[in-house]
Amino acid sequence: MKTFNLPDLGEGLPDAEIVEWLVAEGDEVKVDDPIVSMETAKAVVEVPSPYAGKVAKFHGQAGDVIKTGAPLIDFDTGEGVETAAEGEAGEDQSAEPKLEPQAAEPAPDDDVGQAGEERADTGTVVGNVTTSDEVVQQTHSSVGGVKVTPAVRALARKLKIDLSTVEATGPEGVVTSSDVRRAAEEGPTRKPAAAPAREDKPAAPPEPLSETEREPQAEARPSGPSRSEGAQSEASGEWTPIRGTRRTMARAMSDSHARVVATTIMDDADIHAWQPGEDITVRLLRALWAGAQEEPGLNAWYDDEQNVRMVHKGMHVGMAVDTPDGLFVARLKDVHSSDRQQMRGEIDRLRDNVKHRSIPPEDLKGYTIMLSNFGVFAGRYATPIINPPCVAIVAAGVLRHEVVPVLGGIEVHRQLPLSLTFDHRICTGGEAARFLKAMIEDLRKSQ
Repeated sequence: MKTFNLPDLGEGLPDAEIVEWLVAEGDEVKVDDPIVSMETAKAVVEVPSPYAGKVAKFHGQAGDVIKTGAPLIDFDTGEGVETAAEGEAGEDQSAEPKLEPQAAEPAPDDDVGQAGEERADTGTVVGNVTTSDEVVQQTHSSVGGVKVTPAVRALARKLKIDLSTVEATGPEGVVTSSDVRRAAEEGPTRKPAAAPAREDKPAAPPEPLSETEREPQAEARPSGPSRSEGAQSEASGEWTPIRGTRRTMARAMSDSHARVVATTIMDDADIHAWQPGEDITVRLLRALWAGAQEEPGLNAWYDDEQNVRMVHKGMHVGMAVDTPDGLFVARLKDVHSSDRQQMRGEIDRLRDNVKHRSIPPEDLKGYTIMLSNFGVFAGRYATPIINPPCVAIVAAGVLRHEVVPVLGGIEVHRQLPLSLTFDHRICTGGEAARFLKAMIEDLRKSQ
């Protein structure tokens, strides 16, 4: 019997949520066979089997949150007891597989390992890292006779769509996200296939886990705050666990509150001179770079543990993207050297990837300053939250018309409200004010 513990998925997160088991207890698997889809805030990761043998026991079910390093699955390999994440002293610690996020646009540095009985682990977070010029294509697996990727499975689960009723239009009969969304809007597009009969024995539900065994998943079943009987009788909803993106968002907001001394200043940019159809987001990105050229210290990182900062020579903007699952911050690369068309193309690409949960993990980190354009919904000013190690974030509110004095008379001009939150430990009020002034002056230009 061998136990496989959940490894660090390479994203610095302490846990992950089980999206779907791709095998059943009692199934025979080979090395590298996909066994489970795990979801973090950054990606849906399909975990391959580290062993060849029979699936003996799951340590959680769909929806459970598994802590990094906690038992995930047991295998009957006909050998002695061994933990895949640790190994026995003096033996080859080769059980931990290499995990690869399943994204629509894989990172250029991703690589593909060669299958074998067991793969060697050289001590990296999620497996042996090599360099390769091979281009990684999005992979899929067959679940219940349906070819589908992990991200699309997660989407179907969210929309409560039975994949067996979805007509596949992708290459080689793979179900795409568009197929799932169409099924959600129009209903099933084909009859569900009958489940194949098992020759060995009927499938039985997994045995309930004991309290000791379920300790790693305790977070997935919050009991709610202690309240009086009267308060409970007045409640009209149900307590549900916070998972996936929202769990990570809550953790990030708490971390920011504990680590950042946040101060916010606000002002308006007069955009009366803009031409019709001006791209607001692109203009805001350009204005951020104009502000950084005036006051570089706000386009920076601050390490509060080492008490050092890095002022960046280029600019990568973390753009907040609102989704039903929670808030994502996607990185727009090289804003300082991109023209309008390039910036718009990058914005559209990232928003589409976030919408379909297919954004590469590297696009969710590495930004040097942040932007929130909440004005597309409502609100004039805000106190936006900084994600460390960044030291500044700018938020744009709803465009409005105001009466302004002009040469002894009055005119009605469009105004763009701006809110700049900065970490006052590393940025002075004067630096922040000059940064915001430079942004306003750039936004006032006609083009």
